[in-house]
Amino acid sequence: MPVTPRGATLRRRIRSTGGRLIRRLGLLPAGTPDGVGEDAALLGTSWRYEVIVYFADTPEALYQLEQWYDTLRALDESHPVVVVTRDSRTARAIRADSGLDVRTVAHYTTLDDVLGRSATKLALYVNHNPENFTCLRFGNLVHASLMHGDSDKLVSVSNQTKAYDFSFVAGQAAVDRMARFSTLYDAPSRCVPVGRPQLDGQLRRRAETARGPVPTVLYAPTWEGGQPSAEYGSLATHGRAIVRSLVESGRYRVIYRPHPLTGVRDARYGDADSAVREYLAHAPAPAEGPGHATDTGPDLGPAFAAADLLVCDVSGVAMDWLATGEPIIITRPGSGAVVASSPLLDLAPRLTAEQAGNVAALVERELGEDPTRQRRLALREHYLGDTRPGAATARFIAACEQLMAIRDREVARVEAEISR
Repeated sequence: MPVTPRGATLRRRIRSTGGRLIRRLGLLPAGTPDGVGEDAALLGTSWRYEVIVYFADTPEALYQLEQWYDTLRALDESHPVVVVTRDSRTARAIRADSGLDVRTVAHYTTLDDVLGRSATKLALYVNHNPENFTCLRFGNLVHASLMHGDSDKLVSVSNQTKAYDFSFVAGQAAVDRMARFSTLYDAPSRCVPVGRPQLDGQLRRRAETARGPVPTVLYAPTWEGGQPSAEYGSLATHGRAIVRSLVESGRYRVIYRPHPLTGVRDARYGDADSAVREYLAHAPAPAEGPGHATDTGPDLGPAFAAADLLVCDVSGVAMDWLATGEPIIITRPGSGAVVASSPLLDLAPRLTAEQAGNVAALVERELGEDPTRQRRLALREHYLGDTRPGAATARFIAACEQLMAIRDREVARVEAEISR
């Protein structure tokens, strides 16, 4: 039977009411924003914020934003910052942990209304969520991608980067990577090296932390990746052998730090994660100092501060560790992951799955002889720029100010064109 206009209206109301109830009860599929916004209170108002950080994700992805909290608080001291979310659960978590102002905006029309009344100039993004386009529509803002780490993964060279006016990157290595592997993209003009401001606090903490009596090895694998070509993770292929070799040697303390998304795509990684945690929980402690540990805290700093050597995958953790100046071992993926040459990957010892069971011998050599130390230290500036504590944060703030000045100039130019 044909649906009458009255019947169609009733169905829409039922669907709308049902959707609101599902959102309110938190019964949404994982990764789906609840859309419970502050729109009614925001409509018709303005705000004082010069900078918005647009984060459309659910709480599972908060690790991408959390690493920027200290830096954004520093920016907020001179240029007011607001985090805009599309999920009320995410907003609550950010408010509780960041000290930043947060607004939850469910509808594009609300954001359009508020931004039209406000002096907001700069929008920042820490990932490539497709929902970012809700904010990218606004031509009266300058849009900059921050992302949540720099690495030699080829997936770091994403075509999605072209959507933003500028991309903040760690150092010249990232600019070179984009220029080398991207198409139709002017990397030197659109990439802005700012270092890794997140390292400012980590390096201070490391300088204040005394080394333990037994050398500590940090094993920090990445996750399995979103597709086979990005499966850089070693946990399923190397993980148990690495940890067992180090523990059974009796010469090292092990800190295991899994990636927050471990096992979300491939159950083998989740099983390996459980096995490593279980093994370390019952492994005999070193003769001196603290026992082995699994670190799942939001801050990488304590693990970095305690470690003497890092075993990791091709990932952003490797880049950040360069700032410490200490030895590093990088795994060689046993999957179909695409790995291109890079200065760090060509220099660092690479560990295959077959060699994982004897990693303790390699660790002993690297800690004792550290044959690549001088060349590795020379790479630090290439990848990270100035790593003196505070330098990257200052550079980040200066870059934001430069982009806001560009925005003012461009908006004035467009308004002049319109008024002709």
